[in-house]
Amino acid sequence: MRRFAMLFCFLAVLSSSPGATRADEPGFASQVELMRWMMGYRKSPDPRRLAAAVHAMSELGLLEDQDAAGVYVGFVAGVLGANQLDAKTLIDPMFPMRSDEQVTVVRAVAYSGLPEWHELLRALAVGIPERKVLIDRFLEGEAGRLMELPLEHPRTLDTLWGYYISTGSYEPIMRMIAALAWTREGDDLDRLTAGSMAKWTLASNAARDQSLLKLCYVEAEHQPEQVAATLKEVIEAAETYELGPIRKEALKAIEELRTKGPESSRSRSWAMQAGSTVLALGCVAAGATGHAEIAAPCVIAGALGTAAQKLLTSE
Repeated sequence: MRRFAMLFCFLAVLSSSPGATRADEPGFASQVELMRWMMGYRKSPDPRRLAAAVHAMSELGLLEDQDAAGVYVGFVAGVLGANQLDAKTLIDPMFPMRSDEQVTVVRAVAYSGLPEWHELLRALAVGIPERKVLIDRFLEGEAGRLMELPLEHPRTLDTLWGYYISTGSYEPIMRMIAALAWTREGDDLDRLTAGSMAKWTLASNAARDQSLLKLCYVEAEHQPEQVAATLKEVIEAAETYELGPIRKEALKAIEELRTKGPESSRSRSWAMQAGSTVLALGCVAAGATGHAEIAAPCVIAGALGTAAQKLLTSE
């Protein structure tokens, strides 16, 4: 929120401070209502409702599985990062919250990109000592920041999309573009899955988001040959709204690697590793630019759930 230097504006600034308590802002009656607010946030930012949104996420059970909560963590991180002067007043009314769900706030602060994220985490450690181990891991550099997270992990794509949903920042998009180098990966199933999902979600969003599409055009001229070639396929799919071929190509490549194993070692058993890899869709991203009616079912079920897989595999 912009702070005005002139004295006559001082009271107005105080009255509109985002440090509202939970009772000051309206809550969210359903998952769809919450998602619609999130999807429209960039067009009409209202950080004062962030605490109410976090409480709704908790009450609706959306934070119970942290592996499926990446989009929410990324969204909260983005809002905090965009409101540096008011970050603490945005965080305080999120509490109290369940002990296991406190991880959401800890990660959001660490991923926010705020210059003072260390100080905010130290302050949190005093109020939520049960999260001290995780907080110390971030402070000591053992746990990576958002742009350092391994793209092979399913949660990473969701978290990057969550950050983009709230901020429109190109930094998480650049990380996903880098993952396009894995769309033809022949040995590592996790990388192939991450690259394929990055390709599909980029195309799905670029079809609805002109600024994202323009970025794809620009990067197609500057990326390495393999990434640029894949990015041009993303652009074509977005421009023509023909997303089905990308989805089918991804499924075909993933299934081939799951069943046949790595190209470098087709003879060794692959069933154990392939069976443990989840089809990490991050399908919330399909609605990141305003299609909550599409995104909500995927987010509600969790990006690692069966609903995500059904969305990818549906005709």
